[in-house]
Amino acid sequence: MTRVIGLTGGIGSGKSTAADMLGRLGGAVIDADDLSRALTAPHGGALEAIRAAFGAAMAPPGQGLDRRAMRERIFRDDEARRRLEAILHPAIAAEIDRRLPEARGAYVLLVVPLLFETGRYRQRVDRVVVVDCSEALQVARAAARSSLNPHEVRAIMSAQWPRWRRLQAADHVLWNGAGLASLEAQCRQLHETLAGG
Repeated sequence: MTRVIGLTGGIGSGKSTAADMLGRLGGAVIDADDLSRALTAPHGGALEAIRAAFGAAMAPPGQGLDRRAMRERIFRDDEARRRLEAILHPAIAAEIDRRLPEARGAYVLLVVPLLFETGRYRQRVDRVVVVDCSEALQVARAAARSSLNPHEVRAIMSAQWPRWRRLQAADHVLWNGAGLASLEAQCRQLHETLAGG
């Protein structure tokens, strides 16, 4: 089977941007966030279980998950977060397992924000790429691209591994603090390394 490369990083680090670049170079991309969005979209496979656990107001019939309301709930209630994870994580993992054997590319890039934190995916990947930038840049990017305020971004960051710990566990690091041209050059170099074995 094609080698599987895990790609992770903190919120706002630029995981999706790096994954898109590596995908254009020839990696097959499977993104856990995309799978999560599909599972919680209208008629998504996880909605029935979410409604049973949290009530129909969190995912009204015919509509998808109210992501903002759920985010507010789980970041003030650890038990609610664990219940949501118990629904979504196995469903995402099952879909990843279904897609991995079918993926075609120079390698398979498995993009998982909580690759280290969950422990569920570490044994599925041969190497790990961490996309990194300063915490200040993470906060600025995440707040600019979403409806989150800086305090909410930092709350999400506190639930993720700290930068130093991710960097210690990385096989490869992409520094995304110097602009797109720099990141693209690093991705080209990394692609040659990964594609070459």
